[in-house]
Amino acid sequence: MNEVIGQSAETMTGHAPESLLSNFSADVYRQAASDLIGTKVDIAIVNLGGLRTEVPAGNITVRKVFELMPFENELVVVWLKGEKLMELLQYFARMGGEGVSGLRMEIQNRKAVNISIDGNHLDINKLYCIATNDYLAGGNDKMLQLAQYEKRVNTGVKVRTILLNFIKSETKKGNKIQSKLDGRIKKN
Repeated sequence: MNEVIGQSAETMTGHAPESLLSNFSADVYRQAASDLIGTKVDIAIVNLGGLRTEVPAGNITVRKVFELMPFENELVVVWLKGEKLMELLQYFARMGGEGVSGLRMEIQNRKAVNISIDGNHLDINKLYCIATNDYLAGGNDKMLQLAQYEKRVNTGVKVRTILLNFIKSETKKGNKIQSKLDGRIKKN
């Protein structure tokens, strides 16, 4: 548990509307899911309440990843109609934001506006491929729309494992773990 598996370039915390830790986690979810299912995943969703600690600058240990993700959640991929995704993003706006990757939106008067996915406006008739965890895909944390999917693929891989593997892989490449705020959710 005390094995050092990487270095964090900065302290990463999770908070709304957007944070270093939620951006990092959602980006890792999305990339891992794309690799596992062999096709591009449009977006990833991470619940801020599921990020249980911060990742301080400096050494990252196996223990820290277990503290961050103490649950046995698995990575899943769901295909959701744009109409349901719009409803979910309106919920996110009322809550002040959540962890996302692959989409951009603004919150104005507790409403999601100017929503784009991969640079295109959200299409309520399109089917979107979403990486998340099995807890959220079950409609938990009041994300009921995620349980209203058209299709679901269970990867069988723990979220903790994808984070551990990502950190180890980046470390082997000589990279520090870092994230950035890029305006994916802006509160006006």
